[in-house]
Amino acid sequence: MVTRFANPLLATPQRPLPQTVAIIGAGTIGPDIGYYLKSALPGLKLILVDVAQAALDRALQRFADYAAKAVAKGKMSEAEAAAVTAGVVGTRDYRDLAEADWVLEAATENLALKRRIFADVEAVVRADALITSNTSSLPAEQIFSALKHPERATVTHFFAPAWRNPVVEVVRWARTDPAVVEYLRWVFCSTGKVPLVTDDVACFMLDRIFDNWCNESGLLLERATAAEIDSVAGEFVHAGPFFVLNLANGNPIITETNMLQAEVEGEHYRPAPVFRSVDRWLTVPPGKPLTVADDLTATVRERLLGVLFSQTVDILDRDIGEPADLDFGCRQALGFKKGPLELMRDLGDGEAGRMLARFCSERRGMPAARKPLGDYQGFLRHVLVDDIGDVKVITLRRPEALNALHDELTDEILSVIRYFEEDPAVAGFVLVGYGNRAFCAGGDIGRFVNMLGDAPSSAQYARDCSRLLVHLDRMKKPVVAAINGMALGGGFELAMRCHGIVAQASAWMQMPEITLGIVHGIGAMVVPYRRWPQASAEFHGMLRRAERLKATRAFELGIVDGLARDYPELIRAAVARVKALEGRVGGIPDGVVQIAPLDPIAPVAANGQPLSAEVIGILERAVEAAAAAPTFEEALEIGYLAWGDSACTAAAREGITAFQEKRKPDFTKTP
Repeated sequence: MVTRFANPLLATPQRPLPQTVAIIGAGTIGPDIGYYLKSALPGLKLILVDVAQAALDRALQRFADYAAKAVAKGKMSEAEAAAVTAGVVGTRDYRDLAEADWVLEAATENLALKRRIFADVEAVVRADALITSNTSSLPAEQIFSALKHPERATVTHFFAPAWRNPVVEVVRWARTDPAVVEYLRWVFCSTGKVPLVTDDVACFMLDRIFDNWCNESGLLLERATAAEIDSVAGEFVHAGPFFVLNLANGNPIITETNMLQAEVEGEHYRPAPVFRSVDRWLTVPPGKPLTVADDLTATVRERLLGVLFSQTVDILDRDIGEPADLDFGCRQALGFKKGPLELMRDLGDGEAGRMLARFCSERRGMPAARKPLGDYQGFLRHVLVDDIGDVKVITLRRPEALNALHDELTDEILSVIRYFEEDPAVAGFVLVGYGNRAFCAGGDIGRFVNMLGDAPSSAQYARDCSRLLVHLDRMKKPVVAAINGMALGGGFELAMRCHGIVAQASAWMQMPEITLGIVHGIGAMVVPYRRWPQASAEFHGMLRRAERLKATRAFELGIVDGLARDYPELIRAAVARVKALEGRVGGIPDGVVQIAPLDPIAPVAANGQPLSAEVIGILERAVEAAAAAPTFEEALEIGYLAWGDSACTAAAREGITAFQEKRKPDFTKTP
């Protein structure tokens, strides 16, 4: 029996990370997949296989070009680039695959060709080698059913550009070993991807959305031009369907995939005939839409949302994929601004239901909802919940934002804790970030942008954002933060309100708000001084100069309770810490706190960035006043008010504006 964890990194893999991977197909996506793997696993031996030497030569050159560009942009050192390009070989001989731990096929989307490839592969690879296909549409049952050992084979569907796009679909099918699916989920999550498990149907989960979105757009050409359709679609996606089809030369793909769906599921999926006769579309680039008449906008908008909602309910009714995965995948893999379930929720059941009903009446045979639309919304969008014994492990899953907090994520964490905290079968909770990069990279700027210059509203915003943290302060069951990477700003504030902290030895913490011209509104000027007064001088540097605190140093200071070498050890340590804290959870103390003196400093961050002396002054006064406050509650209120004061400075406006414009702030222009 294979245990399936919602967070793939909680699993204990049955084999180590691969040492040798072979990728068949050196066209476009194959080398991109290889570059992703080599970037994540520099010591990996990568074998690129193709029938044409020219394709192999181009693929190897692409590796060198990608690495050189990464060095030029400062994203990779020369040594790291050398490691990524080393150990990559090209071959036309399948016998060179004999040592591969994993063979990944990324050849042309042709079923007969794929079957021949896998027959040749199985003849030379080890019996325990994994075999996967990057097909976007062909079911695993059709591709692998003739293999002697189909239990070690499945589909791993990447999205372009595969070296950067975080999403990969992993297909479960009747004859694959469930342990293979769980191992692949672990590998992908360990190497920076977000694996989404789907059922074995034509086009799986996300391509059912994309292909039918594009096909419906093709059918709409009877009423509107490609440019008009893309312009209307811009409300929902970053790039319209025809613009994307031009980029991907995707017209034949829509024809092939929708023919496949039509053969299996009905004539209503038959591709629009226009895709067979047009090579390129006359459309508009993203961000430069045409003005479209209101009645035509309404027609196009309703058809596009109709097909989107129809496919969404069908995917969920048939258990093809999970609702949170569907929304995440649509945003991150397909470029939707909001996931379809989020769009349905925003429109409301009545309006979304009307659109869906109208679409199904116009497009006979298309799937309708099998239950009330509100029933599709009962899921957690941004957290994963797992059980390790009697401990609930809550994983923050917003990898696209390095697991940063926003209102919905905050409320989901709080809802899970509230639901289980009175359950006698639950000993406590662990909070951890998804993936290996971040525990939590702070809080989204969100509504705060609109409150600049309004001290009372900003202070109230800080109080509102503290709802989870204040609840943790009052809990009796332990909550332990497992810091698996960076913990920035509000992420570190969340960790310090937990009752215990464990961290990977490579993790680090930072409070960068001062570099944005603001102070810390939800407890950082208060809590660390009351919990760890012996480290007050360290906190002065973190708050006033945005100095980093390494986990090893935090452990020496008593801030972190334990260090771990890797993610599995971290989770074990966190669970053990929960058990050790059972019945021993106490609140943050009242009373006056003695802290190190706040000696005058130059308004310069640890990285040399000039800072606002005015905001540093607000921060210092708040720290001193909070330390002198007779109660913890009064100290928090001092912090909220200081946050409001900082929001009224010219430095805050400059810092937040610079952040939005992705530039360095210039506080020398502020008084």
